[in-house]
Amino acid sequence: MPMKSLSFFAILSLLALTLPSAIASDPSPLQDFCVGVNTPADGVFVNGKFCKDPKLATADDFFFTGLDKPRVATNAVGTNVTPVFADNLPGLNTLGIAFARVDYAVNGLIPPHTHPRASEFLIVQEGTLLAGFVSSDQDGNRLFAKTLNKGDLIVFPKGLIHYHANVGRVPAVAFTSFNSQNPGLITVANTVFGSNPPINPDILARAFQLNRRKIMDLQAIF
Repeated sequence: MPMKSLSFFAILSLLALTLPSAIASDPSPLQDFCVGVNTPADGVFVNGKFCKDPKLATADDFFFTGLDKPRVATNAVGTNVTPVFADNLPGLNTLGIAFARVDYAVNGLIPPHTHPRASEFLIVQEGTLLAGFVSSDQDGNRLFAKTLNKGDLIVFPKGLIHYHANVGRVPAVAFTSFNSQNPGLITVANTVFGSNPPINPDILARAFQLNRRKIMDLQAIF
């Protein structure tokens, strides 16, 4: 096999290295809340899922294909995320790990967000990304940012706000890995300006030092 700077299989090998830390992370609470319902007569509820009888498990429960296929980035921010979580790879349940492929259009981005239950690392397969995270108030809200090219990776600590954006002239591809089977996702703009029902705009106006009309305009967008 000819040598390449970073093959698709090398990427998957690097992602697998997160497994030891994944074991150390879960089991934490894997959902924001859990409303009790009547359980199936023959079901066992473990880490947010009912478990199949292990005698009925097959190799397909632990198999996912197609991560090498490009996706069209058509959402509002120019990205397309292909998750590989326990919802679409049942064998991941209780293993404390999850993956995703991210396709970026030119100027596409994953906006500032946080994963409340997982650290994340991102590795670039194609293109050039600008990625960074911001430390907590206690640490002075410092920005840690790097420009990443093919073969580069960056780690986002658990719970900290982070982002990544395509700053190159062509589409980009990256792979991410999480040390939780359900890392959670809180997108800052959607949460603050798109809550249901909306946060009182006077509260947000004082918090962001903006006038009430600007806050209401932002709420209308999100």
